[in-house]
Amino acid sequence: MKHMGFCLVVIIALSFSCKSSKNILTASQIEEFNALISSRNYTIESNWAQPQLTAATAQVLNSGLLPPGSNAGAINLVGNSNFFTIKGDSVTSYLPFFGERQMQVAYNGTDSAIQFNGLMEDYEEKVGKNDRKIISFNAKSNNSENFNVIVVVFPNMKSQIILNGTSRFTIRYSGEVSPIDETKNQS
Repeated sequence: MKHMGFCLVVIIALSFSCKSSKNILTASQIEEFNALISSRNYTIESNWAQPQLTAATAQVLNSGLLPPGSNAGAINLVGNSNFFTIKGDSVTSYLPFFGERQMQVAYNGTDSAIQFNGLMEDYEEKVGKNDRKIISFNAKSNNSENFNVIVVVFPNMKSQIILNGTSRFTIRYSGEVSPIDETKNQS
């Protein structure tokens, strides 16, 4: 009987601790979010990189060279310079790449990060579940590698960027969206 009472208390405690705590946004916050994404004038700073995990990637990334709190499947980017900016029909980025390459890279080492600085092609924006925006397009990196890009932006301003290149394995970045600060560019 004592055991049954203890189990009942544990079940009740678990049901209260597992209660969903949804962050409810107001209509004006969702409207502001929709306006920002529709304006195509925002930037994303990533906190995490999640490379496609292969045996070779795991072996290298688990060698102890990663920042604290990181592992082969999730690399902490906090403190590392990175950005992904959409402004009008253009995309610019500097995203560190972790993962496997399928083709030879340049000897000077200038193409290790994923860098865009050009126009987006086949831009498409859809509304997904819970008001999220799903943006897809094609872009060419500075070293002429073609990428399929999918950006998922949530109303709470969190984001996922999924990059699938012609010579690199897929990688995903998690971060936060913010409007472009025009005052930073005025010097």
